[in-house]
Order: sequence, then C-alpha cells, then structure tokens
Amino acid sequence: MTDKQPIYILPENTERTVGRDAQRNNILAAKLVGDSVKTTLGPKGMDKMLVDGVGDITVTNDGVTILEQMELEHPAAKMMVEIAKTQEKEVGDGTTTAVMLAGKLLENAEKLLDMKIHPTVITKGYNLASNKTKRFLEELSVSVDEQGDVLKFIAMTAMTGKGAEAVKEKFANIIVEAIRQIDEKEIDLENIKIVKNKSYGIEDTELIKGIIIDKGRVSMDMPLKIDEAKIALVSDALELKNPEGDAKISITAPEQLQDFVNREERLLKQIVEKIKFSGANVIFCQKGIADVVQYYLAKKGIYACRRVAKSDMEGLARATGGRIVSNLNELSEGELGKAQVVEEVKQGDESMTYVRGCENPKTLTILIHGGSEHVMDEMERALKDGLGDVVSVIKTKKIVAGAGAIEMELSKMLREFANSLSGREQLAVQEFANALEFIPLTLAENAGLDPIDVLTELKSRHDSGEKYAGINIFNNRIEDALHEGIIEPVKIKSQAISSATEVAIMILRIDDVLASKGNKSPVGNGMGYPGME
Repeated sequence: MTDKQPIYILPENTERTVGRDAQRNNILAAKLVGDSVKTTLGPKGMDKMLVDGVGDITVTNDGVTILEQMELEHPAAKMMVEIAKTQEKEVGDGTTTAVMLAGKLLENAEKLLDMKIHPTVITKGYNLASNKTKRFLEELSVSVDEQGDVLKFIAMTAMTGKGAEAVKEKFANIIVEAIRQIDEKEIDLENIKIVKNKSYGIEDTELIKGIIIDKGRVSMDMPLKIDEAKIALVSDALELKNPEGDAKISITAPEQLQDFVNREERLLKQIVEKIKFSGANVIFCQKGIADVVQYYLAKKGIYACRRVAKSDMEGLARATGGRIVSNLNELSEGELGKAQVVEEVKQGDESMTYVRGCENPKTLTILIHGGSEHVMDEMERALKDGLGDVVSVIKTKKIVAGAGAIEMELSKMLREFANSLSGREQLAVQEFANALEFIPLTLAENAGLDPIDVLTELKSRHDSGEKYAGINIFNNRIEDALHEGIIEPVKIKSQAISSATEVAIMILRIDDVLASKGNKSPVGNGMGYPGME
C-alpha cells in the first residue's frame, strides 16, 4: 500500500482561518474598532491624541479622523473604517455612532452564534430589524421648516463635545448665516471655504462675506487696501506672448532695436490702459503678469494678484458677481465684480488677500482664529459637522430627538416587533434592539454617570409614553430632548443604521479567510491574521 500524499492547493505563504475561528477573529476586530472610538461619544466624550510616523500630532474626537489616522491593518477593521467614511460623505456627522453600532451588532451576534444559531438566521433577523427600524424612524421624525431656531439648535448639537462648547452659539449663528447666504436649489458646501489664522482666540472666528486668496499683491508699490473695489478677473497672462519655436529678428540699425524695445513697452502699457479704461481698480490674474505691467498697474493705483488658482478664480466670480474673461478686449464695466474692501493681510511670513463685503456672495469664507494649529483643526472639524447637519435638515426637513432618546424609543418599538415573530429571527431582532441601547448607555458612561441607573430610568420613561426622553448631559437629568433643543437630522440615524447593519451582515457571512503573509514579515497582526501587504 502506498501512503497518500497531501495535496496543497494554496501557496506556502497563505494562512487560512475557517469556520468559527474566522468569525471570532472578525468580530473581535470590529468590536475593538468600536471600542476605540466609544469614549469620544457625546458632549462629555474625551479626545484622542494621534501621533504619526514623522511626529505630526492630531488631537480630535471626530470618529472618522481617528479611524483614518490609526492606520488599521486587520481586514475587518478596514471594513469598519469604510462605513465611517460613508457616513462622513453622506451626512458629515454621526461616524462614531455608526462604528459603535456595527461593533455592538457583531458583539451581540456572537452570543447567538454561541447558542448554535446559524449566521444566515442572524443576518435575516438583522435585515428585518434594520428595515423595521428605518420605518419606525420615519414615524418618530418631526417635520420642521427652516424658520426659527431649529437650524441653530441642529448646529449646536452637532458641535457639542468637539471642544467648541464655549463658542458653539456663535459658531451655530455663523453656520446658519453662511448656508442661508449660499442657499440655492442644490447647496454645495464647497462654496463655504474654511481658512485658519493663527492669531487671537477661537471666539474671534468670523464669517467673511467674500473670499480669502493665499496670494499677496505683486508689487510693494501697489496700495495695501482698496475701498469700493471693482474687480477684474482675467484667465490669460498679462504679458506678451513668446513666439512658438525658434524665431529670429533681423536688425540692421541701432534705431530699429530701440523701436523694437519701445514697441514692446507700448503694447504692455496698452494692457494697463485697457484695465484702467474698464474701471477696474483690482485685478486677479490666473497666469503671470509682466514686470512692466506690474510697474504701470502700481502707478495707476491698481491692486493686482497673479497666478491665482482656477478654483479661487471661480470662487471670486461667485463671491463678487464678476465674470472671468480670457481676452482683455472683452473687459468692460459689466464684467467686473464688486466688493467693499480688498486688502492684503500679513499672516506670519505669508501675505493673503481678503475680499470682503460682497453684495450677494454665493461663496463665503469662515475665518477661524486660534492659538494653535491643533485647536483650529478641531474647530474646523466641528464646523464641518455643523454644516453637514444643517444641510441635511434643509434637504429632508425632518429631525429626531437627540440625547439617546431616539435610540431608546426605537429599541422599545423593536422589542414589541420582535414579540410578534415566531422563528429564531426573533432573537436577532432583540439583539438589534439591545445594540441600539448601547448609544444612550455610552453617553451616560462618558459623562461619569451610572449607565445602568440611567438606562433603567430611560426605559421607565419611554414605557410610560415619554418618547422624547433623553439624557441631558449638561445637567445629568432625563429630559424631553426635543423641548431642550437637543435635536439631530433624521438622515444621521438612518444612514448609521443602514451602514452598521450592512457591514455587520457582511462580516457575519464570512466563514473562511485566506490571508497572504506577504514577503516582508511572517509575523501576524495580532488579530489572528498574518500581516497583509
């Protein structure tokens, strides 16, 4: 008898994890990702300090920023980062909620797997629960118009816990004013530029009805400031074009050379005359400006910037109402933009041009002041969260109660739905309801309260019909979140539930992982899988 030879179908450097081990590894990785951002949730959430390989520091409690900077290696962990990115892209806020919910759904699914319930049954139950939860969410949402303080409260809730507490009211007013100013059929947040200036304090942050360009004037002889600015936007170079290829000029007498030089200067002078004739006293040029043109522009008292980025040129056109011209012959008073003030401002070693006081700007700038780059970066993240939430409410015109109130009510309604089911899916729906309670429980925990006591009281209040009862972290009381102005866009919750359920189901359905060890190192990544290339 001959011995049977083993058959290898995979390369030597491939590690295979199958069945329950594969599920455990993936669930553990996802749970750890959720735990890593858990302490940042809510008004009393803590910050993370992230230091990269070259020593650059980021201090933040923004979920997606933390996950992107952490450079996660585990494949299941990377899938969790993807849902945070989707949440950020779709709504601009709620990334921590989405990741925590996904982690908790998987953690709860593990209990069911230990009870020998098949992953297919769990995923079916989770799908049922997700669809039902989104329907309940629509029923519980409150329709609002954009009048009154609704948008302001939305912005304040979004920025709470981002280190902007002291100025959240001022920031909320800036956000609402900015969005109302650019309000069109389709609001594009690209039209609200955020610029940072390391000076003064964050309370000096201001909304500029115009735009800031990171260019100074081209000549020191030009005026520093122009009042009642009439702005020309030119996409072509303000210099003589060089002939293409090799060109030769044949000169037979010294006078011809002088005529040639004089002619060149006359042509350049004509460029300045055309600008002056149009009535412009400020010019932004997308390309270069010849030295002679700079000299004559300065003599005429015209402020000029050169090599302005195309995106900034378009922003200037939207802010000032001007039109970008490619040929100076087209330049007339009707093409000019208008602003109350154009001035050069020094920021350290750099010069910037501020275009302020535009009449009906469709591009605005929020100028953040602060004592350090880290503070200003976190303020920028807070403002972006607020902007995203306000735009979401303008689009859907629907809000829900914050402070964990909506999750408690959804959990209660889901449990009632679970009782109407007869199969094993009922257990999965109940675990989905438990996962929703993880949000208010974490809010309480991060505020230093007893989470069990808070959860018990919240359940009692919701059972007695107080569907907007949430935990007000500022006074540590259970209150009507809607009445207190702790409100969020419905889109944040629906997107978080969708994303979390999708990634949890995808991870649960994996029972076989084939991972290449790569060529560099045979060492695993600490999660049961080898280092991935």
